[in-house]
Amino acid sequence: MRLTTDELHTFLTTELGLEDDVTAETELFSTGMLDSVAMMNIIGFIEEKSGIDVRPADVTLDNFDTMQRIVDYVAAES
Repeated sequence: MRLTTDELHTFLTTELGLEDDVTAETELFSTGMLDSVAMMNIIGFIEEKSGIDVRPADVTLDNFDTMQRIVDYVAAES
């Protein structure tokens, strides 16, 4: 199943309390905006929403530092 940046943005703002002004290209983890606990929550959301299993080796900044990278990762794994 697909994941959109809008769906991910809604999750980040409602469940993780992220500010509304975050864009698809905002660096979430490398800037310290989010931490490892948030990462675990995002992974759970992705797995539930898309039905994919996120492999530990895939949890990198290349795949998870921005909303767009997360959406692209999910699309590639679906």
